[in-house]
Amino acid sequence: MVTVGVLALQGGFAEHLSLLKRAADHISTGRGQQPVVHLAEVRTPEQLAACDALILPGGESTTLSLVAVQSGLLEPLREFVKVSKKPVWGTCAGLILLCEEASATKRGGQELIGGLDVKVHRNHFGRQLQSFVQDVDLPFLSRGKTEKQAPFPAVFIRAPVVDQMLHRADSPGRAIEILAKYPSNGEGDDIVALRQGNVFGTSFHPELTDDVRIHVWWLDQVIKALHDN
Repeated sequence: MVTVGVLALQGGFAEHLSLLKRAADHISTGRGQQPVVHLAEVRTPEQLAACDALILPGGESTTLSLVAVQSGLLEPLREFVKVSKKPVWGTCAGLILLCEEASATKRGGQELIGGLDVKVHRNHFGRQLQSFVQDVDLPFLSRGKTEKQAPFPAVFIRAPVVDQMLHRADSPGRAIEILAKYPSNGEGDDIVALRQGNVFGTSFHPELTDDVRIHVWWLDQVIKALHDN
């Protein structure tokens, strides 16, 4: 049994839990076995310690960071991601928290968890009213499959993008894998999905769609990583 937690301090954690349940059922049915995933809401260090993998949901990254500090979770989260190197996925605000640096932060900056050796630009696509849904090709969903996967309906809400790769001497051998890009307005393609070691991030909100494919893919990655270890 694999315990997958969703940080439940603020934001879209309920939506993630709903799609994770569907993804877990899909995996169990496909393998003809009993459920292999236990889902948990995470609000305390003790709940985090019981998890094998974790999702950081979308929401407001500054608020998530402040509540994590007040809950005594910030340092345990950093250890979970960067020392124990357990699988973790961040969506939108969660992606921001998983980056080593962030630009366009509020006055005084904000605490980050880190784990991705990149700098992220907050609210790259504008304000809440400028949110949109756009089909995005996600080649990583097609790996090991004979047919190309249909585009994913990516929901962008005040979404960040990675705008700089950082070269850190303390993380050798942890290559950054760019998994998806979104065409920008004549300024090159924006990185909207990436992975580095145990850390996966998406700029958009898969949990706000009815499409379970990324959750199935990530759970498969988690189960495989834990089995290999």
